[in-house]
Parts: sequence; structure tokens; C-alpha cells
Amino acid sequence: MSKTNYQHIISRCFVNAPWYELKNRYLELFLSHGIQPEIGLEGLCLYEESDEGFRKIATILQDNKLSCTLHAPFFDLAPGAIDPKILKASRNKLRKAFRLIEIFQPKSIVCHLNYEDNKQGYKWEEWKRSTLETWHELTQVAAKQNCILMLENTYENNPKTHEAILSELNSPNAQFCLDVGHLMSFAKTPWQDWLPKLSPWLGQLHLHDNDGESDQHLGIGLGSFDFKSLFQFLATNNLHPLVTLEPHSEADLWQSLDFLAETKLLDQI
Repeated sequence: MSKTNYQHIISRCFVNAPWYELKNRYLELFLSHGIQPEIGLEGLCLYEESDEGFRKIATILQDNKLSCTLHAPFFDLAPGAIDPKILKASRNKLRKAFRLIEIFQPKSIVCHLNYEDNKQGYKWEEWKRSTLETWHELTQVAAKQNCILMLENTYENNPKTHEAILSELNSPNAQFCLDVGHLMSFAKTPWQDWLPKLSPWLGQLHLHDNDGESDQHLGIGLGSFDFKSLFQFLATNNLHPLVTLEPHSEADLWQSLDFLAETKLLDQI
């Protein structure tokens, strides 16, 4: 299918774009095709990039009438840490990411609980108390800017942790981001175990594919995830989450767009 025929799909979704990749390599591609980025803030960009640098890209996106979402950093962070020094460092880095909400005016900012039952499960109450303090603060920051905090599943092997945290946050600005690739590669559990339990909080989808063994971030349709049944569930239950494609190559981006064009899945929601 011609790339010129993707506009009706592209306008309905976001595409992952690590900050330096967007700034130095892919900005023209996003602008020329009208692709809305989910800007990844991993690594050192929150320390190295100036506010002026962030504002420059934000202005370009806004001038081209492109919305965006943000993806907060994940590596090396422990937002529910029991060690106060590690907790302080984690919160400070997340605060740097949330400062950018004012600059980019994103639809959402995606974050990770970084919970693993075989680690934090032994200290559940202490961990929960600490992580709730972190996310209460950041949910309020997002809410003031009309932005939604999305808590994404990663290494959690069932929905209980997200259900507990989102229930206690009890805010329309704290919602759930379902990452379908992480279900297969890390949780090893089907989406049916996660939805409908988390449907009341479902605000966003991260779509990519894999073979069920590792987090390959393949184009949609190149792995084993059953996207059609998921979208049938969304349609049946009148759920309309934001959608982000997470390919790790340009070829996988076009594959994902081809798949969505052929299946018309986005038309269901």
C-alpha cells in the first residue's frame, strides 16, 4: 500500500520516538507524513538537553498541528523504592520528565511502576506506600496541565498491582496503558487476564508484536499476538484508548501501518 494512503490511520495514533532519534534523525519523516510522536525521555536527555532545545521541537510539532504523548524514563528508576536515597533520585528524574508537560502539552505521559513480585512482593506494604506517594504527586502535576498519567505494564505478571495502585490513586488523570508485547514476552499471560479487570482505567495501548519469547518490538502482524480479538473486545465494551505504535525500525512502522490499513482495526474504536 502506498505510504500516502496512511493518513486516516496516522491521525488516530502515535509512534514511539526516542528524544535524540526524533531530534537528530526522524523529525523530517514525522513531519512529512504527519506522524504524531510519543517522545521517549530515556537516557541522559533530561540532564543534557536544554529547555530551549525541547521548546524548539515542541514549537515545530505545534506549528505542524501534530499532537504528541511523552514516555517518561524507565531504566534505573525505582519509584516505589524503600531506600530513601534511591527513591529521591528516582523521583527527581521523573519530576524532570513531568516538567516537560508544560512545554509539549502531551495527551498523556506514560510511566512504569517497575514492580516485580519476586523482588518487591516481600515488602509489598512498604513498596505500595512509597509508590503511591510518588504517583499521587505526579498525577497532580499532570492534572494541572490537563494531561493523563498512564501506568504501563512491564514485568508485572498479573493485573493485581496496577489494579491496587490505580484504585487508591482514584483519579481520572491516572489510567492504565496496556502494552501487548510485554504481556507476551514478560508476563506470559493473555490480555484476557488483564481486561476487563483494568478496563475501567484503560487509557492507552502500546502496540507491537513478538514471538512470545522476547520483547522484539516487531511490526504488528509479524508475531503471534491476536490483535483482532483485542479490538473486538474494545469495540464491544465501548473502550476508546489512545493508541501508540512501538516499532523499533522504520520497516516495522510501515508493516504496522499496512496491517492496520488492511484490517481496519482502528475503525472499531
